[in-house]
Amino acid sequence: MIIKVLGPGCKNCQNLEKNVKEALTSANTEAEVVKVTDMVEIQKYGIMRTPGLVIDEKVVVSGRVPKAKEIQKLLS
Repeated sequence: MIIKVLGPGCKNCQNLEKNVKEALTSANTEAEVVKVTDMVEIQKYGIMRTPGLVIDEKVVVSGRVPKAKEIQKLLS
């Protein structure tokens, strides 16, 4: 599984990455977490607001920071 955190590196993007890692640990799941900061790449996913969360090339959240519990549900 490949999880991408889309965003320029702002505080919300950092919080999203932290929540993703927390969700993976809680769910005892392994995945590659990739940070995408290039705006051209981010725009290819069609999101208008960052941060964005992409799981296996599918945009699942954009414009907000979901809690770790919500991310766990998205992973299953």
